[in-house]
Amino acid sequence: MKRLIVASMRKGAGKTSFIVGLGRALSKPLGYMKPFGDRLLYRKKRLWDYDSALMTNIFGLTDNPDDLSIGFDHAKLRYMYDQTGIRERVLQSVTRVESGKEMLFVEGGRDLNYGISVHIDVLSLAQYLQAPLVLIAAGDEGTILDDIVSAYKQTRREGVELWGVIVNKVPHVQDFRSAHEAEIAALGVNLLGVIPYCAELTTLEMGHLAEDLFAKVIAGEGGLRRVVKQVFIGAMSAQAAMRHPAFAQENKLIITSGDRSDMIVAALESNTSGIVLTNNIVPPANVISLAAERNIPLLLVPYDTYETAKRIEAIEPLLTKDAIDKIALLEHLVRNYVDLARLMR
Repeated sequence: MKRLIVASMRKGAGKTSFIVGLGRALSKPLGYMKPFGDRLLYRKKRLWDYDSALMTNIFGLTDNPDDLSIGFDHAKLRYMYDQTGIRERVLQSVTRVESGKEMLFVEGGRDLNYGISVHIDVLSLAQYLQAPLVLIAAGDEGTILDDIVSAYKQTRREGVELWGVIVNKVPHVQDFRSAHEAEIAALGVNLLGVIPYCAELTTLEMGHLAEDLFAKVIAGEGGLRRVVKQVFIGAMSAQAAMRHPAFAQENKLIITSGDRSDMIVAALESNTSGIVLTNNIVPPANVISLAAERNIPLLLVPYDTYETAKRIEAIEPLLTKDAIDKIALLEHLVRNYVDLARLMR
């Protein structure tokens, strides 16, 4: 059994996506844990972490998603466990989750220190499990190098093995390697891979959008896997919108009021991924029928156009279990840009 702790110095570096790509590339029976859940979902009267639910679905794990985390809240963890109790609970959970598996991934929280006050941060986990740590680093070049040096210093201080770093979302892979590979190696840190930025991984799916907005889907349920590459606010007339270059773009999301039938019909007749109808205004039946016929989702929300646009802008484009193309792309990226033999040594 090989254990690997996957960590980052900041939120959004791509830990979960890397684990999905690596798990698919290895094609081995694997276990997964995220001891401190930080992307919470409430489903079937139970609380669990989004990433844990994603992993159970993608890899067919038999564990309940809520059993893959020790806790979700600092105050509750502080009340329930001291450091010895946390350590024992982590070890018990790991023993259960890794049973019958060849590989165990333990995903850290949003940064290296998240959970440190309740003894469930990444470095504590590495000490409990005697497992090496792989750092996922992303951002501009200066940020990446700062993160690598900081992780190197912290792991050395705590007696944790930093096995290596995966640099993620890099615009120019070869340029990065040429400029910084020797510098990273001089620290004594293994550069295990440099993964390029892929715009395809940053798109939102209509289904995820509907879920995050708590929207009512009133038509086009079969199109919820459509991807959104840009957002167009339909506040002008339909004629003016059709003259706008952005309206002609593919895979767009239209935000408009439900009483703007002219705008909705114009959107339905163009290459539109979906339409968010604001102010809880339901369009006429013939418009709904047209959307259903073309399998274009109509999402009804109670917010005004400005509030809806703000909420959509804040949505993180998380991976979903049905994003088959994205999952295949993640596997391709790991196979082609990560030194798997060195990583798994």
